[in-house]
Amino acid sequence: MKSPNRFALTVWLALIGGVGVTTASSAQKADAAARSAEIAELSRAGKYSEAIPLAQRLLADMERAHGPDHRDVAASLNNLALLYGSQGRDAEAEPLLKRSIALVERLHGAGSPEAAHQLNNLAALYQRQQRYAEAEPLFKRSLAIREKTLGPGHPDVAQSLNNLATHYEKQERHADSEPLFRRALAIYEKVGGPEHPAVATVLNNLGQVAKVGDRFAVAEPLIKRSLAIREKVLGPDHPDVARSLNNLAELYDGRRTRDAEKLFERALAVRERAVGPDHPDTARSMNNLAAFYAETGYPEKALPLAQRLIASGRGELRAVLPVLADAERNQLIPTEPAIDTMLHAIQRGAQSSAASAVNKLAVRLAAGTDRLAELVRRDQDLAAEAEALDKALVAAVSRERSKRDLAAVQRTRARLATISSERPSLQKTLSTEFPDYAALSNPLPLTVKEIQSLLSGDEAMVLLTTTIKESYVIAITRESFDWKPIPRATEGLSQEIAEFRRGLNIADVGDATGKSGLFDLARANRLYKTLLGPVESLVKDKRSLLIVPSGPLTALPFQLLVTAEPSAAIPEKLDGYREAAWLIKRHAVSVLPSVASLKSLRAFARRDHGIKPMTGFGDPLFDPSQSGGDKRAAIKSAARGAVTGAYTDFWRGAGVDRLRLAQALPQLPDTADELNAVAKNLGVAAADIHLGADASETNVKRAPLSDYSIVYFATHGLVAGDVKGLAEPSLALSLPRLPTELDDGLLTASEVAQLKLNAVWVVLSACNTIAGDKPGAEALSGLARSFFYAGARALLVSHWAVDSEAATRLTTATFDRLKSDPKIGRAEALRQAMLFYLGDSASPKNAYPAFWGPFALIGEGAAR
Repeated sequence: MKSPNRFALTVWLALIGGVGVTTASSAQKADAAARSAEIAELSRAGKYSEAIPLAQRLLADMERAHGPDHRDVAASLNNLALLYGSQGRDAEAEPLLKRSIALVERLHGAGSPEAAHQLNNLAALYQRQQRYAEAEPLFKRSLAIREKTLGPGHPDVAQSLNNLATHYEKQERHADSEPLFRRALAIYEKVGGPEHPAVATVLNNLGQVAKVGDRFAVAEPLIKRSLAIREKVLGPDHPDVARSLNNLAELYDGRRTRDAEKLFERALAVRERAVGPDHPDTARSMNNLAAFYAETGYPEKALPLAQRLIASGRGELRAVLPVLADAERNQLIPTEPAIDTMLHAIQRGAQSSAASAVNKLAVRLAAGTDRLAELVRRDQDLAAEAEALDKALVAAVSRERSKRDLAAVQRTRARLATISSERPSLQKTLSTEFPDYAALSNPLPLTVKEIQSLLSGDEAMVLLTTTIKESYVIAITRESFDWKPIPRATEGLSQEIAEFRRGLNIADVGDATGKSGLFDLARANRLYKTLLGPVESLVKDKRSLLIVPSGPLTALPFQLLVTAEPSAAIPEKLDGYREAAWLIKRHAVSVLPSVASLKSLRAFARRDHGIKPMTGFGDPLFDPSQSGGDKRAAIKSAARGAVTGAYTDFWRGAGVDRLRLAQALPQLPDTADELNAVAKNLGVAAADIHLGADASETNVKRAPLSDYSIVYFATHGLVAGDVKGLAEPSLALSLPRLPTELDDGLLTASEVAQLKLNAVWVVLSACNTIAGDKPGAEALSGLARSFFYAGARALLVSHWAVDSEAATRLTTATFDRLKSDPKIGRAEALRQAMLFYLGDSASPKNAYPAFWGPFALIGEGAAR
């Protein structure tokens, strides 16, 4: 579903000083109620930074006045928790909601309607964090309470049914959601009548479920009836009418083309009138219409819409890239401007998906008092206010005409226009006064000519972008450029890359040959033809490839692509892998986290280097019970090939379930051998290597890291997902018995960004430090960008659990080659180390890619 219409989850902002308060005077009750109302008004206006201190003081006052076990305290806890949630501070909101629930249950009973409200709020928080297993029983309990106390036909029961059904829909559990939606529909029809707006909403939800199940005959009458109710009851220019129009258009798309076109156009017109041309809902309609025009062969209609979307920063790649491609093919726009516009859209799209790492940094900076903190805090406040005003505008124009406050609507629109003009001015000030911060948080898109000016004659940049329908490759050299469509969508490429990576688990290799589970050379060649084949003539003679991947392609080890058809998909013996036409034999490969990072690395990066060769952190202690020497020796062989749970399994809001994480992360004692071997080769002092409990977040933060040319982490990289912005890519260090703000055992991307590095490169010799267990994870755009911001020129990272002996040989050989000839650059040094390992015939395993090919260089690979 592109834009299903859903009931909002219940948000209960309680008023204080109501019936039943007997220990306060009437004046005190009135004062508390007035303060609560002021907090609610600030919240509705999106002024959370102003509302939260008031809510904190009100809670403290209620506790002083009434003690900890009072209904007003419960309401204050709930209100403050909701405000924290509005700012994404779920780690602070969760304990307050739990306290409030416990208090309400003591005061009103565990089966009271008041408890049902609060349970729903906590369930909504869990759902927001994708903690579905924890949210579901709370939604169910809230529903059961309402059914028992209010009766099965009460509107609140219908709302709970809708909330639970929506919860199932978010997990694509359509068979579970549909009967609940139908029960909610029956209640609303009985209570409000067949033409109540709530009836229209649930009809729309049911239509969406049927549409996803490809049941056109079921979906059409449901969505049409929803549309008819909304047009009659709400009026033709209501935002909900636009939602129904859009949903019906999507249903007709591919079946009744002309009808779909008219509906998409009407939906856009309604939203432009109702909420204005710059609202996100309007942009969604514009993206849908542009994509429709492109798919149905009207590039001349699609191009102006795409250009407006890109200029506003609201263009969705699935819509604007096909439009620009068609426009260039149909000569509606010259090739270079077309590619520049594609680059602009791609870079803006990548920027939004990379924002989570920077957001945490911005929050920390905003806590300070300097000029940068002041500017960042102002920009954050404006962004939050604009978001709240957008919601308020939709709510205002959604009211019946007779009940709309036209003056308030006009004031809201005027304020949004002011913010729209003020924020670009703030961004310009940030760029002028703090260019390093601006380059990280809001990098300006580069054009073809700007990229060409940054490339040497022996380099080629290859930009690979995926969308839900097709993908694109753009190749740029100093002399030329080209682009081609790739007939593969994000989901298909994700599956292909997952298959490609089969056979790269070292633990599964053994001595077997000719097994179907081994690495497939034919698949590697097909993927090369798909991704790089279309631009091969432009890049094949360039020694260095600078690749900018996106989505699932961040999980692809490009060095293992095969440039010519192999004689056998799986060789008879492991030695047979040595003769394959590996991409690494032709090119030195560097991976860039973004197009703009090339300019940042080459124009802004520090040129002086640390005075000491290396400092390293490895073999951290995750479970204190394993701290004994005998126990650690017993798990020596378990280390690097062990399978860990997904990162998302352990996050709890902005915090982490430490017990589960400690139990799930296997120890990595082999990394101590690796670090000691590399340190010995480079002449590193013993005091500069931190192992076991010494490999702690405290020691990382307190070490003079800017003194070292190489900073080496040999541990788990937890980067499997961004969890809706609630969690960050992290490096797992020793978990302390008592976590503190300084040291909770996880070095996050935002904390990395605050380190002071002066490193030629940072080595992350860890399990899956590129993309974890989920192709398309935010490792490159989060963790890597933060290391660059901290002062690193390049990262050496691993795609899978690395053989300890191989890791030591590869890293040591890379450093040796660069030390012998600094002019070859880091990417070429890594390439030579890989080829030397691959060419070593002392063991057949040396030819197998899982041993020689795990590392990738992220960032600046050239000698500069």
